[in-house]
Amino acid sequence: MEKEVINEIKKKGRILAFSSISKNLARIGYGARGLIYATVGLLAINVALGNSKILPDQQGAIASIGQQLMGRILLGIVLIGLIGYSLLGLTRAFFNPLHKGKNIKGILERIGFFISAVAYGILIIPTYNFIFGMSNAAQSGAQSIQMKNIISTIFLMPFGKWIVGIIGIIFLGYGLSQLYKGLRHNFEEKIKHYTLTPKQVKVIKIMGRFGTIARAIVFTLIGIFLLFAAYHASSHRVKGIDDVLLIILNQPYGPWLLGIVAVGLIAFGFYSLLSSFWFKFKR
Repeated sequence: MEKEVINEIKKKGRILAFSSISKNLARIGYGARGLIYATVGLLAINVALGNSKILPDQQGAIASIGQQLMGRILLGIVLIGLIGYSLLGLTRAFFNPLHKGKNIKGILERIGFFISAVAYGILIIPTYNFIFGMSNAAQSGAQSIQMKNIISTIFLMPFGKWIVGIIGIIFLGYGLSQLYKGLRHNFEEKIKHYTLTPKQVKVIKIMGRFGTIARAIVFTLIGIFLLFAAYHASSHRVKGIDDVLLIILNQPYGPWLLGIVAVGLIAFGFYSLLSSFWFKFKR
């Protein structure tokens, strides 16, 4: 009886995942993700060119968007998108509408969906606070602090080091899988080719490929530093997006390397924005 109830809940969850409301929320979510990453990339280019010393993270991007003309209106859309993208991740994690399977790869992918949902979910409150001028609003650097605080809390739990290590492995695995995705021959089959010209498809795929590789580099480095943090049981070794970009900047030819990654993040942002229109939801 209990198994039947669980199966019925999963069935309804899968139906909900492909409902028009869920699809529209997901599309707004892809758009919000795109706007945030494009802004992170633009701010990073500013640093690479020597026009700024403040390296961006996602909260910094949200704050920057909010400071523009009609920024709060844009952030209202971003807020809806963050909620939609978080719900999409939770739905994919718990109801498995994409039928990822019960093997290690499928389980890790679903855990990845959950972490993605949490990562975008923790941006909801800072975005809301920025829109309405409340305390703890989105600002540059806040996300890394938030990430360190979360990891510090996990370290206090039983087997905390192992949990952080697993999170690090997931980030590292996700980064490497995205790197493979960006490099493989048959990149992205979920674009509605029949609504686009061959030239448009080619441009979108080039942006997506370049952007996915740049983002993969960032996530891979975050995963590596999470593993260092787990090994040393130190949340101070945790690195957010802004920290990773700083590490890239401090390498030989750092401004050039940062510029390349920044352009890649902009490309990923535009790819996500375009995907919000042309993404094909597969059952």
